[in-house]
Amino acid sequence: MHDISGKPAERRLLRGSLDIEKDLSEGAPRRYGLDIAAAWAAIGIFAIMAMAVVYLMAPILIPLSLAVVTGLIFGVAAEKLTDLGIPPLPTALLLAGAFGFGVFFIAGLLADPITQLAANAPDLVRGAYDRITPLFSRLGWLNISPQTFESGQMSMEKVLENTGSILGILSASLTPALLQGMIFFAALVLFLSARLKLRQMLIMAFPRRGQRLAAIRVMNAIDSALGYYFATAALVYGALGVVTALITWGGGLAMPVLWGLFAFLSSFVPFLGVTLMTIALATAGLLTHETLVMGLLPALGFFLVHLAMENLVMPAVMGKRLEVNAFIIFTAIIFWTWMWGAAGAMLALPLSIIGMTIADELRPAKRKARRSLPG
Repeated sequence: MHDISGKPAERRLLRGSLDIEKDLSEGAPRRYGLDIAAAWAAIGIFAIMAMAVVYLMAPILIPLSLAVVTGLIFGVAAEKLTDLGIPPLPTALLLAGAFGFGVFFIAGLLADPITQLAANAPDLVRGAYDRITPLFSRLGWLNISPQTFESGQMSMEKVLENTGSILGILSASLTPALLQGMIFFAALVLFLSARLKLRQMLIMAFPRRGQRLAAIRVMNAIDSALGYYFATAALVYGALGVVTALITWGGGLAMPVLWGLFAFLSSFVPFLGVTLMTIALATAGLLTHETLVMGLLPALGFFLVHLAMENLVMPAVMGKRLEVNAFIIFTAIIFWTWMWGAAGAMLALPLSIIGMTIADELRPAKRKARRSLPG
């Protein structure tokens, strides 16, 4: 009777499961403080070694990373051209050729002004000394006098000598830069041409259907986020470059078109780009004008216009489609600049967008919301 009612049987099953759990808990290995510390130490050592490898392999990883990021940015354009019936290889050659033409066009625009700047560097340095030293002499609390710039590391001769050594370092770095440029364009063409096959390989690497769907969703989100952000940023920063050229022209600075181009390019590096651009405009203004107010006016105008575009225009255009965490971007710029220099600063923003897009797509709350949708 008791067995038919099931209550004693349920008690025996419950008692048996408790005994099994007790045996498993007693037989399970226990981790103590030193074991946990050893596990975290192994993780830390692996992270340090991985960063060392990334740092040492910078000459190879920088052009490859730039090629992959550029290919992802051109992903939407590549899909549009493929839908029009253009094969993958001609599509890759067309996009890479357009990008290379833009790079060489910008380099051609910069070549003549930079050559003139290098030729006039000694006169500019002497003019800066003659203009800046009276300003320092008025600020007695700094304990800086014109005699400070006549000897030691801050003397005119030492500065000109360092300028020459900097130019020598730049000329010596030209050959590795050309080699990395060839690696970049070759990798870009190959990545764009084999993009669909690479996506298929990554998707099929996951064994389960749900994982494959998640991989497809993440890849589509990355292509959309990068393409949408940089297309919008190119339009907004292009307008900023035009406004900067007008500001510098009205402020009496030489080569306003070059200043507008610098403003356009530097804006793609958040925080660091606007800081360097503002300092450069302030320095050029102080060297051009006699008064302090007129000298700082172009830099102030650029900073206010950039501030308005970053905080009013960009959020209005982007909306909530792509919310970029400023602290993450700032930390990423510092880290990648420390790792890879100027190239790392350029890669910090797209790598951060990729990381935040992956984290957003794989967020548990978002997956649960998708499961609850009908159908």
